[in-house]
Amino acid sequence: MAPRYAPSLRSRLAPILLILQAAFIIIAALCFENRQTKKPDSESFLNLYPEFQDVNVIVILGFGFLCTFPVRYGFSGCGFNLLVAVLATQWALILNGIDSWYNTRIIGIDLKSIITAELCAVSALISIGSVLGKTNPVQLTLIALLEVTGFVLNKWLLQTLLKVRPANSIMLLHVFGAVFGLMLTWILSRNAQEQGFEKEKFDKKSGLFSMLGAVFLWMFWPSFNSVIVDDQARLGAVCSTYLALAVSVVTAVALAVLSSPRGTLNPIQMQSCILAGGVAVGVSISAIQQPWEAMALGLAAATISTTGFRYLKTHMLTAFQCHDTCTVLSTHGLPGLLGWLAQLVLQIKDCDDHTVAIRFAAFHICVLFVTISVSLCMGILTAFLLKLNFWRQPQNNKCFEDQTFWEFPNLVARK
Repeated sequence: MAPRYAPSLRSRLAPILLILQAAFIIIAALCFENRQTKKPDSESFLNLYPEFQDVNVIVILGFGFLCTFPVRYGFSGCGFNLLVAVLATQWALILNGIDSWYNTRIIGIDLKSIITAELCAVSALISIGSVLGKTNPVQLTLIALLEVTGFVLNKWLLQTLLKVRPANSIMLLHVFGAVFGLMLTWILSRNAQEQGFEKEKFDKKSGLFSMLGAVFLWMFWPSFNSVIVDDQARLGAVCSTYLALAVSVVTAVALAVLSSPRGTLNPIQMQSCILAGGVAVGVSISAIQQPWEAMALGLAAATISTTGFRYLKTHMLTAFQCHDTCTVLSTHGLPGLLGWLAQLVLQIKDCDDHTVAIRFAAFHICVLFVTISVSLCMGILTAFLLKLNFWRQPQNNKCFEDQTFWEFPNLVARK
């Protein structure tokens, strides 16, 4: 007999979503205004729209298919990713426009503002990877709203107090999302997760769809890293990202074979590690000047990511009761920290004045400290809110199960 629908879907999900969407529409009616309504700049539009589509592919197709590897959680992995992405993007549009609304009582909407909002939403998509299969869509909605709020707050603190450039503050989304997700999965730990979840497994079909998502991410990641940088640095960002991604693939394949007892490739490990170079370069994109620097960073990032996937996930589960479903620490957290360190080293290397170098190092450390502090605080707050019985967290035997949330008439009798 198919599992019964969780009560949270019947009595909580629909009202929450309808109330949120009605509120977003009201705010849009009162505050939103298209920035190019009178005389559109066709050249600017033609230049930006392809990159806008690339980011859409990453957010919807890339992350969506990437979350389909659990054999009985494909519909939920892809469908809930879409739900979280669109909710988080709308909320980020409102939050990013608060400064503009305060000064002009208008929140301007254009492709660039939507792209920035989607990048903010990616931080939430990274975090839900750590609790994939262990939460219901009501909890995911709460995660999306609170994490985007924390990320926009962190971005505002960095740009206002520390005068960090927008591109640098936004690209810390990898570190922010990984730390936030680890706090969620640590505090929401379950007694049964040490032995592993019965349905947390993959087969050829689910692994293929998940690899397809990783390929989408790999193909369009140069646009992801370059879409918000200055026009003069955009070509360099694309080239550096591609080179780092290429080196990551080669390194990940070699190390995956070396670390496997049977000398074979693990598809889930591959899809998690081939993006490590792109993540590291994205965080340090403003400091990379030479192609070899990007390639070396891709090599180091893939090494850390592959090693972390093979050994770190098991040790974190045993030592800290931290079950990281999609290994976001190895995929985003460690490469993001490596990119932060690379930016620090490269900037100091090019600095002739020791006093300036020390000041930059202190400034750079403060940026990371603020980001991790905000992420920790918001992650802990969100996790404790999610532990309330009101949200009806799925039972252990209903985790990683599509039939808990989706209707399959032809599979009613299937167990």
